[in-house]
Amino acid sequence: MAATAPLPCAPVSSPASRTVLWPARSNLRTAAAPPSGTLGWRRRQPFPAVSITPGSAQSTPPALAVDPEVEALLDSVKWDVKGLAVAIAQNVDTGAILMQGFANREALAATISTRKATFYSRSRSSLWTKGETSMNFINVHDIFLDCDRDSIIYLGTPDGPTCHTGAETCYYYSVYDVLQGSKSNQERQVSTTLYSLEDTISKRKKEIVTEGGGKPSWTKKLLLDNQLLCSKIREEAGELIQTLLENEDKSLTASEMGDLLYHAMVLLSVKDVKMEEVLEVLRKRFSQSGVEEKASRKKS
Repeated sequence: MAATAPLPCAPVSSPASRTVLWPARSNLRTAAAPPSGTLGWRRRQPFPAVSITPGSAQSTPPALAVDPEVEALLDSVKWDVKGLAVAIAQNVDTGAILMQGFANREALAATISTRKATFYSRSRSSLWTKGETSMNFINVHDIFLDCDRDSIIYLGTPDGPTCHTGAETCYYYSVYDVLQGSKSNQERQVSTTLYSLEDTISKRKKEIVTEGGGKPSWTKKLLLDNQLLCSKIREEAGELIQTLLENEDKSLTASEMGDLLYHAMVLLSVKDVKMEEVLEVLRKRFSQSGVEEKASRKKS
């Protein structure tokens, strides 16, 4: 790669001249909350959204009243000598790391205000909102700082693929795969245990179509026999219940739950339901009591 000129420092405004990007509120967590009627982690008062013009390098909300708590929060971040901090976008449902960029004071303030993941472009020396060109925005539900306050996580839901290559995340290049001679694969993603299992089940399902069955496996057998699958789910559910009724060791409870979860995920695959859809349903219920949720089911 050719040598490039030193990158300019991100502009850091003085308190007197700083553009204010948020209305007065008494709580930062409220400022980072999604609007009323959308999904969120906790009960929060909505923070008014600011429209973003697609394609603009820096869409800045109009000047509003200063929130002292947000101002203090921005002051507490340990920005580096260029006024930047690492900003990571993470999927609120899957836990997948979507991308990593940099944010300066204004980018973090814009993210709090607009609830769209906003970064500072070192090459363009300007703010940029993920999705301003592709429309694949990352809708921020919460923002976290690490214990040293020198890195940021934007926790949110993506509107589409995050990577410019079209992959769901920018992280699909496994070092160990490369060392073992495998080529990078955009479908290969950093996955938790749950999503690795879902991916394995999905592969077995594809093998049934592409290879006419291929090597025999228990997963394929379940995918091809609904009655067998349903009977196994009932069986595993009963065995899980038994660990409670008979006060069996908790290690056995974990084992039976693993069996039940696996078989239930095979059923999800048969029905073409992603685990992410299930987690989204659960997230919707975080801001609603169980009594209210059950009552709403009866009405519908």
